Formats: sequence, C-alpha cells, structure tokens
Amino acid sequence: MEAFGTITGKLLGTIRGWIVIAFLIMSAITGALGLSAASSIRRTDELVSQTFDRSLMSINYARAAATDFAGMRTAEARRWMVTDPAARTVLDERLVGLQRLLAEDLEIAVERAQSERATRAAQAAEQAVAAWTEARARITDLGRDEAAYADLDRHAAVAEENFDLFINYTAGDGFIYRQQARAIVARETRFNLLGTLIAVLLSGTVAFCLARRIMNPLADASRAATRIAGGDLSGTMPAGGGDEVGTLLAAMGTMRDNIRHAMEKEVAQRISAEDQLADALETSREGIVVVDEAGRITLTNSQAEDYLGLSSGTLAPGSTIARLAEGHGGGSGTLARALLSATDERSELRLADGRWLRISRSDTRTGGFIAVCSDITLLKIQEATLQSTNLRLDTALDNMSQGLCLFDSTGRLTVVNRRHCEIFGLASAQLPFGLTYHEVASLSAARCDYPEPAPDAFVRAQAETASGGTVDADFLHLGDGRVVAVSHKAVRGGGLVATYEDVTERREADARIAFMARHDVLTGLPNRAMFGERIEEAVAHLGAGSPFSVLCLDLDRFKEVNDTLGHPVGDALLRAVADRLRACVRDVDTVARLGGDEFAIILSETGRPQEAAVLARRIVEVVSAPYEIDGHRASVGVSIGVCFAPGDGTTCDKLLKNADVALYRAKADGRGTWRFFEAEMDISLQARRALELDLREALAREEFELHYQPIYDFRARRVGGFEALVRWRHPVRGLVPPGDFIAVAEEIGLIVPLGAWCLTTACTEAMRWPDGIKVAVNVSAVQFRDEVIVEAVRQALSASRLPPGRLELEITESVLLKDNLATLATLYALRRLGVRIAMDDFGTGYSSLSYLRSFPFDKIKIDQSFVRDITNKTDSGLIVRAVIGLGLSLGMRTTAEGIETEAQFERLRSEGCDEGQGYYFARPSPASEVPKAIERWSRGTGETGRAVA
Repeated sequence: MEAFGTITGKLLGTIRGWIVIAFLIMSAITGALGLSAASSIRRTDELVSQTFDRSLMSINYARAAATDFAGMRTAEARRWMVTDPAARTVLDERLVGLQRLLAEDLEIAVERAQSERATRAAQAAEQAVAAWTEARARITDLGRDEAAYADLDRHAAVAEENFDLFINYTAGDGFIYRQQARAIVARETRFNLLGTLIAVLLSGTVAFCLARRIMNPLADASRAATRIAGGDLSGTMPAGGGDEVGTLLAAMGTMRDNIRHAMEKEVAQRISAEDQLADALETSREGIVVVDEAGRITLTNSQAEDYLGLSSGTLAPGSTIARLAEGHGGGSGTLARALLSATDERSELRLADGRWLRISRSDTRTGGFIAVCSDITLLKIQEATLQSTNLRLDTALDNMSQGLCLFDSTGRLTVVNRRHCEIFGLASAQLPFGLTYHEVASLSAARCDYPEPAPDAFVRAQAETASGGTVDADFLHLGDGRVVAVSHKAVRGGGLVATYEDVTERREADARIAFMARHDVLTGLPNRAMFGERIEEAVAHLGAGSPFSVLCLDLDRFKEVNDTLGHPVGDALLRAVADRLRACVRDVDTVARLGGDEFAIILSETGRPQEAAVLARRIVEVVSAPYEIDGHRASVGVSIGVCFAPGDGTTCDKLLKNADVALYRAKADGRGTWRFFEAEMDISLQARRALELDLREALAREEFELHYQPIYDFRARRVGGFEALVRWRHPVRGLVPPGDFIAVAEEIGLIVPLGAWCLTTACTEAMRWPDGIKVAVNVSAVQFRDEVIVEAVRQALSASRLPPGRLELEITESVLLKDNLATLATLYALRRLGVRIAMDDFGTGYSSLSYLRSFPFDKIKIDQSFVRDITNKTDSGLIVRAVIGLGLSLGMRTTAEGIETEAQFERLRSEGCDEGQGYYFARPSPASEVPKAIERWSRGTGETGRAVA
C-alpha cells in the first residue's frame, strides 16, 4: 500500500500522471458500457436460441412425426385394398419403417420441448399411436367388422389431436420466449443510452480538470520565453511546480544565465583578438594598406611601409595616398600610384629595385579600400624556369608518334599533345584544359564515330593502374576503319596518363596473317584448322542443349572441269561454289573448305534430322546449277554425308570421320545425293577397305575368272554368242559377284587393268569356240574416260588373233554422259578396228534416243526390267515392241535380257526380237561349260526347258 501511495503521488505531481489518470477513468467508463452491452446481447442470444433451436426444431420434428403417422394410415388402408401377397409384404415393411421413423421424430421433439404440457401432449400422442398399432394388429382377414374399424379410427383421432396440442403448446412457448427477448432488448437499450450520457458528462469533467491543471503553468512559461527572446536577461523567472512545466521554467532560467555569461566572454575575446590582430599585421610578410573614403591612409604595417619606400614608423598620420603618389618622400610613388589607379582586384607590379608584388585590392563598405601586397619575386623566377621547361616539353610532346592526355587526380585534363588531336580529328581549341576524362573521350567518340566510354571509365582506369603498372591496351575501332590502341598508366599524385596509338596498319597485317592461317586462301572460307576449332566450340555447348550436325561435301565431276577447262577455271569454280554454300547457310553456321573439292558445314542447333536434310537438299540443288565462268559453261554435282552430335560423336576427328563415311555412302549410292551416318556404314566401310586391299592383290594372284552366259539367236534358232561376265574367286570370301567389287574397282582405278585382262581372256577363250560364235565384253565408263580402251582392244585382238567382228563391246548410257565428243571419237576409233558396239540396259538412262542418233550402234540390249513384266498387262510389252521396231528401223539388232520363262521366250520371239539372254537359257558358267550350252541350244528348234544352274 505504501508503494502504491508513492506511485500515485508521483503520478499526481506530473502532467503525464494526470493524462494517465484521465485515460484510465475514461477507459473504465467505456469498459463498463461495453460489459453491460455484452451481457444484454448474450442474454438476448440465449432467448433467440431457445426460440429457434428448441421451439422451432421441436415443432418441425412433431410435424414430421404426424406426417409419419399419416403415412402409416395410408399404407394400412392400401394393405387391405390389395390382394397380392408380395404387395402386402412391401406395405408391411413400409409400415414398420414409418413406425420406427415416427418413434425417432417424436423422441427428438420431446427432447426439445420447453414445457411440461407439451411433453404430456407428446406422450399422449405416442400412447395413442401405440394403441392404434395394437388395434390394427387385432384386425385379420377373417375378423374384419365395423367395431374394429371404429376402434382403429378412434385411436387415430386421439393421436392426431395430441400431435396438434403438442405443436400448439410448443409454438406458444416460443412466443413467450420472443416476448421476453424483446423486453430485455428494450430495457438494455434504455440502460445503455443513460450510461452513454453519464460517460459523456464524466469525460467532459475529466477533460476540463486536466486543461485547468496544464494551461496556467504553460502560459507563464510562454511569457518568460518571450522576454528572453527579446533580449531581456534581467527579469525574474516565475516559480514552477514539480511537474514538467516547472522543469521547463527552471531550464529557461539556466539558459538565460548561460547566455549572459557567453556574451561577457565574447566581449573579452574580441578585445584580445584585436591585440592579436595588431601583432599579426606587424609580423606578417604581406604588406597591408587601409585607405578610407577620403583617401587617407588609416592603417599600414611595417612591410607595407617598406614596399612604399618608407622607413618603419615614418608615415605621418593623416597622409593621403594621393600625396604619396605624387612622389614625395623618396621612392614611394610607384606603389602609391598603382594603388590609386588600380581598377582590377588583382594586379602585379615590379618595383624600382626589381622586386615583384602581387596586389589584391578590395573596396570597403564606407568607400575606401584595403590593399594586400605580396612579394612574388621568387615565384616569378620559378615561372620563367617553368616556361622554359614547358617549352621543351611541348616540343617533345608535339613530336611524339603517339597521342597523349594527362589527367589530374580528379580526372581533369592538364596536358594534351598535337598527335592526339590529329588521331581523332580535333582542333586544339576543342580540348581546353579542365575537361573531364569522360568529356574528352566523348568528343573523340563523337568525332570518330565509336561508342562512348562508360561514365565511370576514369575511376576504373585509376583502379586498374593503382598498382603502378601499365594496363594492357584497349582498342578503339573508329568509324573510318582505323584502330587506336589506348594505354593507361598512373602518375604520382593520383593522376593518370593515357596514350593513343594508331595501330591500324599493324592490326591489318596481323589480321591478314591470322586470317591466312585459319582460312582457305582461294575461297576465303575457314580451313580445316579453324573448322576443327568451331567443332570444339560447338561440342562445348552440347551441355546447354545445343545439338549440331556436320556435313561433309565432295564435288562430283570437278576433276573433269579441271582437266578440260584448266586449273584457273577450276579455281574460279571453287570460289563460285563457296559463294553458293555461304548463301545456303545461316550466320550462325560455318562453311569450310577442307582441301581440293572437299567442303564441310557445321549446322548449329539441329534439333531434328529433317533440318539437316532440308539444307542438304538445298545445297544439292544450288550447287548443281550450271556455272558461267570466263565464257565457259561448267556443271558439277555434290555428294553430302551428314552426322549428328552428340549421337554420332563428340570429338572433331570422330564427327569428321563419320560424316566422311556417310559421304562415301552417298557417292556409292549414285552421287548427287546425301546420306545420314549410320553405325553400319562404318562397319561397311571397314569391310570395303578390306575389300579394296584384297582387290588390289587379286589380279596379281590370278583370282579373277570369266563366266559366260549364252545369247540365243531367235531367227537362227541357235546360240549366237556369249556374254563374258567377270567373277572373283576369293580364297576366303568364295565366289564374289561383280556387283560387290566392280564399283570399287572403278573408284580405285583397278578397272582399267582388270578390263584389259577381261578383254584378252575373253578373246582368247572365244578362239576355242566354233566360228561365228561372238563374245560380248562389258566396258566401264572409266576406261573411256582414261581413253585406254582403244589400245586395250587392239592388244587383246592382236594377242588372241580373234577376228574383230566376233568381239562385241557393251557400253551403258553413262559412258556418253561424261564427255560426248571425246566418247564419240573413241567409239568411232573402235568401230574402225572392226569390233561391234552394243548399247546395254537401253531405256533406263537419260536420253537414249539422242545417243542412237549420234552413233550407229550395232545392237540394242533391252533392259531386263521391261522383259520381266512383258507377259503382264502392263506397258512393258508396248515398250519392248517399240524398241524392237526402233532397232529394225535403224538397222540395229535387239537383244532382250533377263528371259526366265517360256512365256517370255515365246512373246519375244513373236514380237520379232533378234536375240535373247537370261536364266531361261543358262546361268553364267565357266568356259568349260560353253560347249555344252552350244550343243543344247543348237539342235534345230532348240530345247524349251529352263536352264538350271
């Protein structure tokens, strides 16, 4: 209690305490009003809950019970009306269910009843329902009478009456609760209004008392503060209490006393300062002259009297500056005249004794002036020395091959030479000293059209050179193509020197050297080394989800252009191809020349193989278009191999190898196309290389042999000749068919010696056959290209002594596609030797009819693709008939290849074909089987059985 009394006393002694007490009183009033209102609302809520939760819910369940009873009566009535046992069983079950529901609803209604009379009515209704149920049970099918039904209706009426009483009683109880709730609400409303009025009156009283306790002391404090602000420091301060206002008045009294003491101290300091100023003036190295508005000298120190040419203390009081300027008193006139005539605030003067003075003159508010004279003789000597040094420095700077700018520690320009202005095309007047680093760089950038530096470029350059070394040069690429190297170096004192050197020629030379090292000299495309670097870069980005593809390209028929039109045209053709390849790809892709007529492409971001296929198709179309070069029309094709990273490899060597394998497959499939790499290709390539090695040794090892297939003459009804077909009997592979090695032999150049061997061997074997039996030998287009076929035929005929008329050379249309004029010359040379020339596989090439017109062939061989379907209802029979008729018109014999059935045999004989060849007659067999074939098919009408191998 004692502690509480102490705290209460402290609170009542302060303004904060009064405010706290007032707040507590008003909070208590508000809390009392709130509690009263909450209590009233809670009581009202209880009555409302009783009205709804109990009365209304009890009524609803009572009505539900009455409804259940009505349903029971209805079901009972229907039960006695139907005779079907099943229907009665269903109604009995419904009665049982309704009886259970009635009991449950009535039980809930009784639980929520709010009066004794309602409970009694519910119990009576329940008893009546039970009596009705018992009476219903006593009624049987045999015992129905009016008395039983009357008893049943009586119990039902009692039950319904009690249901209605229960509902009415419950509704009346709810009305009573509602009336009670309304009375409570009205009473509490009046009470709360009265409490609110009392609370307002109490709050006003508390506020009035609080204002009286605070306002009077504050008014006293305000008046005291006004006196102090007006400079009245002698008045007395009103007495204050122990509250905050009293504390404020005490502080204001202390402040007044402090101000008074400070003023007294300042006066004393001023007197002392004047004495110190007089001593300072007397000992100063500066001459000070004070002149009033009348021109009288009011103050000078001994240094000023020396500059005026007077001895110390000899200047008479009241002397005027004009009198000194007239020259009286010795050498005082020079300085006096300068002071009198000076118009500038600062000027310099040389005295008669050679000393230099800097004069600073400033007017006073009364019309006079104050002049401060400083001896700058030593400074003048240093300036002269500095000018001489600067002159030599300027000469050196202006003759530098580099541009130079010197900036101080704040980034302001202090030195710039002539070469810098020349490099950036600026006049010296455009670069005044004091420009910032960024301003200088911006002027240069605007003049030479290159990006401006960042605003913090000077700060970054200072940070980079803080260690004292020279920073590696930056290169500015000017708009006119020049390149300027910029280097920065820190200087003592925090400044920075920047040098600028035009390195355009040096960079161009370096760029040319670097370009030549990484690019193809002829086409300007990246070379193999740079292409490898680009692949490595692409592989490094595979982890970021950027797949790519590599395409290897090889020109078809380029050697022919070189051989026929010369190397200059070939070089121009390669440059044209390079230009077309550049046009086919995007900027992000890479086209390179690997050497000769080989090119390669990196197709970036190849998500699907179709994208590479689209590019390959476009390249084939574009590159294959004719070229006009120096008046010559040239045409080449291109074969393409494609592989994908990372699926087909993740190294440069692996990708190039796989793309080259796919390129080989494209060439093997007919050239002028593209192929995707497959793992089987590599296996196939290895097998092919092994085949090449074996093939190169096969001729020396005598592993080749010739098999002969008979050619049947339909008109003579006998064998008219044999076609020689080469076979390779390998010691390990066994008998290798020509389709597996002829193309390889052509590519590796073995076909020429192999063809010569075939010619000689076939002619030699034919000499053992009966006279009139011809031998047909296939000739490769490569043999025509190298122009050795004529000599090979001549040597074969000479060595075998075979009559030329018995030798027949079979060529395909591809022979005429190479060089038509040269090929025709070779064909006519062969014709002059006396051999026969046959066109093989007629109808499967490009322009067979034009070839028939350009050279008189002896025979046309109809391709087996037409013979195969000749007996079907297709156009093949018409084509065969047309070719036979064409041969008859041109005087050329026709031979049908691929005859396998008797039907084909009979059809061709009936169409008038001259000769036939195929498995129907015999399979190709060694030379030892030739006599048997001649005998079998030379018996007059010949056999019609199919040959068995």
